Amino acid sequence: MKQNKEESMGVCSLGYVALNVSDMASWRDLATSVLGMEVIERSYGDIVDLRIDDLHHRFSLYPAKEDSIEAVGWEVATLSDLHDLVEKLTAYGVEVHESPPCEKSERKVHTLFKFIDPASGIKSELFYAPQSEMMPFTPSLGMTGYKTGNMGLGHVVYIVGDYEESKKFYEEVMGFRLSDYIAWDDKDATFYHCNGRHHSLAIMKPFGDFKAGDFNHIMLETNSIDDVGYAYDVVRDKGIPLVMEYGKHTNDLMQSFYIVTPSGFALELGYGGRLIENDWEIRSYDSPMLWG
Repeated sequence: MKQNKEESMGVCSLGYVALNVSDMASWRDLATSVLGMEVIERSYGDIVDLRIDDLHHRFSLYPAKEDSIEAVGWEVATLSDLHDLVEKLTAYGVEVHESPPCEKSERKVHTLFKFIDPASGIKSELFYAPQSEMMPFTPSLGMTGYKTGNMGLGHVVYIVGDYEESKKFYEEVMGFRLSDYIAWDDKDATFYHCNGRHHSLAIMKPFGDFKAGDFNHIMLETNSIDDVGYAYDVVRDKGIPLVMEYGKHTNDLMQSFYIVTPSGFALELGYGGRLIENDWEIRSYDSPMLWG
Protein backbone atom coordinates (compact mmCIF):
# COMPACT_ATOMS: atom_id res chain seq x y z
CA MET A 1 0.00 0.00 0.00
CA LYS A 2 1.43 3.37 -1.03
CA GLN A 3 0.58 6.60 0.72
CA ASN A 4 1.32 10.28 0.34
CA LYS A 5 2.83 11.87 3.43
CA GLU A 6 0.66 14.99 2.94
CA GLU A 7 -2.62 13.09 3.48
CA SER A 8 -3.67 14.74 6.73
CA MET A 9 -2.96 17.87 8.76
CA GLY A 10 -2.55 16.98 12.41
CA VAL A 11 0.54 17.18 14.60
CA CYS A 12 3.77 17.77 12.69
CA SER A 13 6.42 16.62 15.17
CA LEU A 14 7.24 15.48 18.68
CA GLY A 15 8.27 18.68 20.41
CA TYR A 16 9.31 18.09 24.00
CA VAL A 17 8.91 15.92 27.08
CA ALA A 18 8.51 17.18 30.66
CA LEU A 19 9.34 14.76 33.48
CA ASN A 20 8.70 14.60 37.21
CA VAL A 21 11.87 13.03 38.61
CA SER A 22 12.81 11.73 42.05
CA ASP A 23 16.57 11.58 41.38
CA MET A 24 17.57 14.90 39.83
CA ALA A 25 21.30 14.27 40.29
CA SER A 26 21.22 11.03 38.29
CA TRP A 27 19.17 12.66 35.53
CA ARG A 28 21.58 15.59 35.28
CA ASP A 29 24.53 13.21 35.09
CA LEU A 30 22.86 11.13 32.36
CA ALA A 31 21.93 14.25 30.40
CA THR A 32 25.43 15.72 30.46
CA SER A 33 27.92 12.83 30.64
CA VAL A 34 26.10 10.43 28.28
CA LEU A 35 23.78 12.51 26.10
CA GLY A 36 25.73 15.77 25.85
CA MET A 37 22.74 17.96 26.68
CA GLU A 38 23.06 21.60 27.69
CA VAL A 39 21.61 22.31 31.14
CA ILE A 40 19.55 25.48 31.56
CA GLU A 41 18.79 26.42 35.16
CA ARG A 42 15.43 27.99 35.90
CA SER A 43 15.44 31.18 37.96
CA TYR A 44 13.02 29.64 40.45
CA GLY A 45 12.84 26.29 42.22
CA ASP A 46 15.11 23.43 41.20
CA ILE A 47 13.56 22.93 37.76
CA VAL A 48 15.99 22.19 34.94
CA ASP A 49 15.54 22.52 31.18
CA LEU A 50 17.68 20.48 28.81
CA ARG A 51 18.68 21.71 25.37
CA ILE A 52 19.78 19.58 22.40
CA ASP A 53 19.33 21.88 19.39
CA ASP A 54 18.37 25.44 18.40
CA LEU A 55 15.16 25.46 20.48
CA HIS A 56 15.18 26.75 24.05
CA HIS A 57 14.75 23.22 25.39
CA ARG A 58 13.44 19.75 24.54
CA PHE A 59 13.26 18.33 28.07
CA SER A 60 12.17 19.75 31.42
CA LEU A 61 12.94 18.06 34.75
CA TYR A 62 10.73 18.80 37.75
CA PRO A 63 11.85 17.58 41.20
CA ALA A 64 9.25 15.20 42.63
CA LYS A 65 8.81 12.41 45.16
CA GLU A 66 7.70 9.99 42.44
CA ASP A 67 8.68 9.69 38.79
CA SER A 68 6.06 10.33 36.12
CA ILE A 69 5.47 11.93 32.74
CA GLU A 70 4.45 15.53 33.31
CA ALA A 71 3.75 16.20 29.62
CA VAL A 72 4.46 15.11 26.07
CA GLY A 73 4.33 18.08 23.72
CA TRP A 74 3.26 17.76 20.08
CA GLU A 75 3.95 20.58 17.65
CA VAL A 76 1.37 21.76 15.11
CA ALA A 77 2.53 23.65 12.02
CA THR A 78 -0.09 26.42 11.80
CA LEU A 79 -2.61 28.10 14.07
CA SER A 80 -5.47 26.97 11.85
CA ASP A 81 -4.25 23.36 12.05
CA LEU A 82 -3.98 23.74 15.82
CA HIS A 83 -7.55 24.95 16.22
CA ASP A 84 -8.82 22.29 13.80
CA LEU A 85 -7.10 19.64 15.93
CA VAL A 86 -8.60 21.06 19.12
CA GLU A 87 -12.04 20.80 17.49
CA LYS A 88 -11.39 17.19 16.49
CA LEU A 89 -10.29 16.29 20.02
CA THR A 90 -13.36 17.96 21.50
CA ALA A 91 -15.65 16.14 19.06
CA TYR A 92 -13.99 12.86 20.10
CA GLY A 93 -14.93 13.64 23.70
CA VAL A 94 -11.58 14.91 24.98
CA GLU A 95 -11.45 17.91 27.32
CA VAL A 96 -8.96 20.43 25.93
CA HIS A 97 -7.85 23.55 27.81
CA GLU A 98 -5.92 26.53 26.50
CA SER A 99 -3.01 27.39 28.77
CA PRO A 100 -2.56 30.84 30.37
CA PRO A 101 0.41 33.07 29.48
CA CYS A 102 2.50 31.83 32.43
CA GLU A 103 2.36 28.22 31.18
CA LYS A 104 3.10 29.26 27.60
CA SER A 105 6.11 31.16 28.91
CA GLU A 106 7.26 28.11 30.86
CA ARG A 107 7.12 25.92 27.75
CA LYS A 108 8.61 28.72 25.58
CA VAL A 109 5.86 28.50 22.94
CA HIS A 110 3.45 30.99 21.34
CA THR A 111 0.23 28.97 21.83
CA LEU A 112 -0.45 25.98 24.09
CA PHE A 113 -3.34 23.59 24.72
CA LYS A 114 -3.43 20.72 27.24
CA PHE A 115 -5.38 17.45 27.32
CA ILE A 116 -5.21 13.87 28.54
CA ASP A 117 -4.45 11.48 25.69
CA PRO A 118 -7.46 9.08 25.84
CA ALA A 119 -5.52 6.21 24.25
CA SER A 120 -2.50 6.20 26.56
CA GLY A 121 -3.73 8.25 29.52
CA ILE A 122 -0.59 10.39 29.25
CA LYS A 123 -0.78 14.13 29.90
CA SER A 124 -0.27 15.74 26.52
CA GLU A 125 0.10 19.19 25.03
CA LEU A 126 -0.35 20.80 21.61
CA PHE A 127 1.75 23.83 20.81
CA TYR A 128 2.53 26.28 18.03
CA ALA A 129 5.68 28.34 17.35
CA PRO A 130 8.37 27.19 19.80
CA GLN A 131 11.08 29.64 20.81
CA SER A 132 14.37 29.42 18.92
CA GLU A 133 17.55 30.63 20.58
CA MET A 134 20.01 33.11 19.12
CA MET A 135 23.01 31.32 20.61
CA PRO A 136 23.90 27.90 19.14
CA PHE A 137 23.51 24.66 21.10
CA THR A 138 26.65 23.95 23.12
CA PRO A 139 26.99 20.21 23.90
CA SER A 140 28.31 19.31 27.33
CA LEU A 141 30.67 16.79 25.72
CA GLY A 142 32.28 16.27 22.32
CA MET A 143 29.55 15.24 19.89
CA THR A 144 28.06 16.31 16.55
CA GLY A 145 24.55 16.84 17.94
CA TYR A 146 21.05 15.57 17.25
CA LYS A 147 18.91 15.09 14.18
CA THR A 148 15.86 17.23 14.99
CA GLY A 149 14.72 20.24 12.94
CA ASN A 150 11.40 19.69 11.18
CA MET A 151 11.49 16.03 12.27
CA GLY A 152 11.18 17.01 15.92
CA LEU A 153 12.68 15.56 19.08
CA GLY A 154 12.59 11.88 18.15
CA HIS A 155 9.91 9.30 18.94
CA VAL A 156 7.92 7.94 21.87
CA VAL A 157 6.34 4.53 22.39
CA TYR A 158 3.14 4.07 24.44
CA ILE A 159 1.48 0.95 25.82
CA VAL A 160 -2.26 1.17 25.12
CA GLY A 161 -5.23 -0.83 26.35
CA ASP A 162 -7.72 -0.69 23.48
CA TYR A 163 -5.36 -1.28 20.56
CA GLU A 164 -7.87 -0.85 17.72
CA GLU A 165 -9.55 2.23 19.18
CA SER A 166 -6.11 3.74 19.84
CA LYS A 167 -5.22 3.32 16.16
CA LYS A 168 -8.44 5.11 15.22
CA PHE A 169 -7.67 7.97 17.61
CA TYR A 170 -4.10 8.57 16.44
CA GLU A 171 -4.95 8.27 12.76
CA GLU A 172 -8.34 9.98 12.51
CA VAL A 173 -8.04 12.57 15.29
CA MET A 174 -4.35 13.34 15.77
CA GLY A 175 -3.53 12.97 12.07
CA PHE A 176 -0.68 10.46 12.26
CA ARG A 177 0.06 8.38 9.16
CA LEU A 178 0.80 4.68 9.26
CA SER A 179 4.42 3.63 8.72
CA ASP A 180 4.37 -0.14 9.32
CA TYR A 181 3.76 -2.98 11.78
CA ILE A 182 5.88 -5.42 13.77
CA ALA A 183 4.40 -8.49 15.50
CA TRP A 184 6.73 -10.95 17.25
CA ASP A 185 6.50 -13.38 20.17
CA ASP A 186 3.80 -11.87 22.46
CA LYS A 187 4.40 -8.32 21.22
CA ASP A 188 2.45 -6.24 18.71
CA ALA A 189 3.43 -2.71 17.61
CA THR A 190 2.10 -0.13 15.13
CA PHE A 191 4.34 2.72 13.97
CA TYR A 192 3.22 6.21 12.93
CA HIS A 193 4.88 9.20 11.27
CA CYS A 194 3.93 12.87 11.04
CA ASN A 195 6.95 14.11 9.09
CA GLY A 196 9.97 12.59 7.36
CA ARG A 197 11.09 10.60 10.42
CA HIS A 198 10.12 6.94 10.13
CA HIS A 199 8.03 7.21 13.28
CA SER A 200 7.38 9.85 15.90
CA LEU A 201 4.95 7.57 17.72
CA ALA A 202 4.52 3.85 18.15
CA ILE A 203 1.89 2.02 20.18
CA MET A 204 2.03 -1.48 21.62
CA LYS A 205 -0.36 -3.89 23.26
CA PRO A 206 0.41 -4.72 26.91
CA PHE A 207 3.06 -7.43 27.30
CA GLY A 208 5.25 -8.81 30.07
CA ASP A 209 5.33 -6.34 32.93
CA PHE A 210 4.04 -3.51 30.72
CA LYS A 211 0.43 -2.50 31.27
CA ALA A 212 -1.89 -0.08 29.52
CA GLY A 213 -0.85 3.52 30.14
CA ASP A 214 2.86 2.82 30.55
CA PHE A 215 5.45 4.98 28.83
CA ASN A 216 7.74 2.46 27.12
CA HIS A 217 10.59 4.59 25.76
CA ILE A 218 11.76 7.74 24.04
CA MET A 219 14.27 7.81 21.16
CA LEU A 220 16.92 10.41 20.33
CA GLU A 221 18.79 10.27 17.02
CA THR A 222 22.33 11.65 16.73
CA ASN A 223 24.02 13.14 13.67
CA SER A 224 26.84 10.58 13.74
CA ILE A 225 27.25 6.88 14.52
CA ASP A 226 30.33 7.92 16.50
CA ASP A 227 28.10 9.83 18.92
CA VAL A 228 26.24 6.59 19.59
CA GLY A 229 29.47 4.65 20.02
CA TYR A 230 31.00 7.16 22.41
CA ALA A 231 27.82 7.26 24.49
CA TYR A 232 27.70 3.45 24.55
CA ASP A 233 31.23 3.36 25.98
CA VAL A 234 30.28 5.84 28.71
CA VAL A 235 27.14 3.83 29.54
CA ARG A 236 29.20 0.66 29.92
CA ASP A 237 31.88 2.41 31.99
CA LYS A 238 29.25 3.87 34.34
CA GLY A 239 27.37 0.59 34.64
CA ILE A 240 24.08 2.12 33.49
CA PRO A 241 21.58 -0.73 32.99
CA LEU A 242 20.80 -1.67 29.39
CA VAL A 243 17.35 -2.71 28.17
CA MET A 244 18.65 -3.73 24.75
CA GLU A 245 22.23 -4.05 23.54
CA TYR A 246 23.46 -2.35 20.38
CA GLY A 247 21.63 -3.53 17.25
CA LYS A 248 19.78 -2.54 14.06
CA HIS A 249 16.01 -2.46 13.61
CA THR A 250 14.14 -4.12 10.75
CA ASN A 251 11.64 -1.39 9.95
CA ASP A 252 13.38 1.95 10.48
CA LEU A 253 16.97 0.60 10.12
CA MET A 254 18.03 2.56 13.22
CA GLN A 255 21.32 1.46 14.79
CA SER A 256 20.81 1.96 18.51
CA PHE A 257 20.90 0.75 22.09
CA TYR A 258 18.47 1.25 24.98
CA ILE A 259 19.26 2.25 28.56
CA VAL A 260 17.15 2.37 31.71
CA THR A 261 16.68 6.01 32.73
CA PRO A 262 16.62 7.10 36.39
CA SER A 263 12.82 7.29 36.05
CA GLY A 264 12.52 3.63 35.03
CA PHE A 265 11.43 3.98 31.40
CA ALA A 266 13.86 3.33 28.55
CA LEU A 267 15.76 5.76 26.37
CA GLU A 268 16.93 4.70 22.92
CA LEU A 269 19.97 6.43 21.43
CA GLY A 270 20.49 5.77 17.74
CA TYR A 271 21.67 6.81 14.32
CA GLY A 272 20.73 6.19 10.69
CA GLY A 273 16.93 5.97 10.79
CA ARG A 274 15.32 5.72 7.37
CA LEU A 275 13.12 8.53 6.06
CA ILE A 276 9.53 8.44 4.86
CA GLU A 277 9.18 9.40 1.20
CA ASN A 278 6.04 10.30 -0.77
CA ASP A 279 5.88 6.80 -2.29
CA TRP A 280 6.27 5.02 1.07
CA GLU A 281 4.99 1.43 1.06
CA ILE A 282 3.60 -0.02 4.28
CA ARG A 283 5.06 -3.36 5.37
CA SER A 284 4.68 -5.87 8.20
CA TYR A 285 7.64 -7.45 10.00
CA ASP A 286 7.92 -10.52 12.22
CA SER A 287 11.03 -9.38 14.09
CA PRO A 288 12.19 -6.00 15.46
CA MET A 289 15.89 -6.61 14.78
CA LEU A 290 18.05 -7.30 11.74
CA TRP A 291 20.94 -7.96 14.12
CA GLY A 292 21.79 -7.37 17.75
